[in-house]
Amino acid sequence: MNIPSSDIDKLTGEAGGAPVNFIRTIIDEDLRSGKHKTIVTRFPPEPNGYLHIGHAKSICLNFGLARDYGGRCHLRFDDTNPVKEETEYIESIKDSVRWLGFDWGEHQYNASDYFEQLYQWAEELIVKGKAYVDDLSAEEIRAYRGTLTEPGKESPYRNRTPEENLDLFRRMRAGEFPDGSRVLRAKIDMASPNMNLRDPVMYRILHAAHPHTGTAWCVYPMYDYAHGQSDSIEGITHSICTLEFEDHRPLYDWFLEALEIYRPRQIEFARLNLGYTVMSKRKLLELVREKLVDGWDDPRMPTIVGMRRRGYTPEAIRAFCDRIGVGRSDSWIDMGVLEECVREDLNEKAPRAMAVLNPIRLVIEDYPEGKTEEFEALNHPNDPAMGTRMVPFSREIFIEADDFMEDPPKGYFRLSPGREVRLRYACIVKCTGVVKDEATGRIVEVRCSHDPLSRGGSASDGRKVKGTIHWVSAPHSVSAEVRLYDRLFSVPQPGSDREGPDWKSFLNPDSLRTLTDCRLEPALAAAAAGSRFQFERQGYFVADGADSRPGAPVFNRVVTLRDSWAKTK
Repeated sequence: MNIPSSDIDKLTGEAGGAPVNFIRTIIDEDLRSGKHKTIVTRFPPEPNGYLHIGHAKSICLNFGLARDYGGRCHLRFDDTNPVKEETEYIESIKDSVRWLGFDWGEHQYNASDYFEQLYQWAEELIVKGKAYVDDLSAEEIRAYRGTLTEPGKESPYRNRTPEENLDLFRRMRAGEFPDGSRVLRAKIDMASPNMNLRDPVMYRILHAAHPHTGTAWCVYPMYDYAHGQSDSIEGITHSICTLEFEDHRPLYDWFLEALEIYRPRQIEFARLNLGYTVMSKRKLLELVREKLVDGWDDPRMPTIVGMRRRGYTPEAIRAFCDRIGVGRSDSWIDMGVLEECVREDLNEKAPRAMAVLNPIRLVIEDYPEGKTEEFEALNHPNDPAMGTRMVPFSREIFIEADDFMEDPPKGYFRLSPGREVRLRYACIVKCTGVVKDEATGRIVEVRCSHDPLSRGGSASDGRKVKGTIHWVSAPHSVSAEVRLYDRLFSVPQPGSDREGPDWKSFLNPDSLRTLTDCRLEPALAAAAAGSRFQFERQGYFVADGADSRPGAPVFNRVVTLRDSWAKTK
């Protein structure tokens, strides 16, 4: 199901209150019945990559519930696979959660904090006859597992005695066996219609250093084994997962019941599927490794670091997560919903500025050479508290090339020969002629006369002038690079079965257009990294913190002033 931006507000939320969803209904009932006195949630990322907008939905949900109900939310790193995990990812995850506006306080944990307890519980299951050491290879285990229509086949090692299994498992821990030679499996039901219950692997041998525990371990628990017990240890009341874990819930409960320990409640919700991008960590990593993007923080990426560099605000992302709501059915959210949340936020808080991205020189012939004036410009038309700034004006200015046409069509109200327009804040100019390149015939300069504005901002004789354009003073302007970012893919669902396996063929060739020697008003030369502005008539832009240099600013387009993508496509 595709959900456009126009329908989102009808589906979720209550005016002036917290959004209504089925998870809040469950929590309300648990608190009302006395099952829990408070709630404890957790956000449990695997530190094997950078977080993306889908994780942001989970962060906002888990931390938001804890905030709204006066509970707490734990940040727990699911660090059970040392081969794929890096300290770089751990630090990035913490930074992204904080940037989104949430804090876990003293409640940062690692699944690796519980390795010893998890190991002891595994031994307990062995003693109870509910786990066994298997010598089958990974390929053989897959073959024995069966299919959705055929039951699995029991391993020939399934009926080892608890004593033999315990001895082998302890020798696995001691490092006596090579990687892949043995695993510990739960003994459940090889004929279960739920594939997850067909004797799942609990532990595998990995002789690899761990970012948190070093070389203390060479056997590591699988996620399905470690997750529920970690929740139990921390006293999680509501373990909120995405829908793909619904079929894993019986296994989650089986381990907790077999060990006879506290059992949290797992609740599944629909993950975020956002149009014109991909949400798979594997696919995002592929884009980075193949250099199809400029790293994890490429502003076209759906990663939080990429959106942050793009100029998206944490307030806009939180508003987006609230707006799309929490449901039980998979759906695709149009990228326009997220972009509109960004526009709404930046429209309120971004100061205005003038920037000419495709400049053409305009010379005011009847304006004195060498003279400079300053005009007062509003920093925000609807927020007087933002104040004003002074912009310099001179005989030669830059305007947008699109704001002049030598032979305009009907309904064109900008500058053309014999016509006049208002220069915002400054004066009215009338085109008296053009200068062309002799070789190409291209217009390189527009010639004008001018008429100062009256105190009310109209022509001195009161005549009406329809068009108003922006400009920058040529001698005072700042040269800058401006990057016009657009959607990463050209189709709404590039990573879905609907589009087929060749998802990278749908990369949008126009997702980045770089403009050089754009001309900005001088105040923008000192814009701090991350500062956001509305370039009047152009869109919202942010000063790039990675590539800007003193005297050579770089600006990224955050989002256009309105959604032009749907109309274009």
